[in-house]
Amino acid sequence: MARNFPLAGLLRLRRLEEDQAALALADANARHQSSRSRQRAARAELEESPSEAAGATALRMASVARASSRSMLAELQAAMDQTGAEAARAQEAFQAARTRTVGLEKLHTKHTAELAAEELRAEQLALDEIASGAWQRAHRKAAR
Repeated sequence: MARNFPLAGLLRLRRLEEDQAALALADANARHQSSRSRQRAARAELEESPSEAAGATALRMASVARASSRSMLAELQAAMDQTGAEAARAQEAFQAARTRTVGLEKLHTKHTAELAAEELRAEQLALDEIASGAWQRAHRKAAR
């Protein structure tokens, strides 16, 4: 009769925690990638804007637009830094969850191997007993 792994419930819990940490990591990486894409798009848009001004009014408008753009880029950089930090924390949380799961998985693998070895020993004993009984019967017949 096979025995259940005594820490099976804890292993399931650890795997769920690992899955949740993996989802959180994927979400954090997606937000970071989105921030990075917005920043790249804003920079590309600014590079395409005309840089020459025809008059004083146009020069003032360009100056205001550049100041606004600098402020927007600074905000985008701050958002990217924040999402990058969140992604790093999520990566650390995932690593910690994975580490906790791996230890239990190794114990489960060892437990499974021990059960298989016990079953093989029991099977071998049964085969040996059958073979021994057959040999004894054959030996008795030959002795008669």
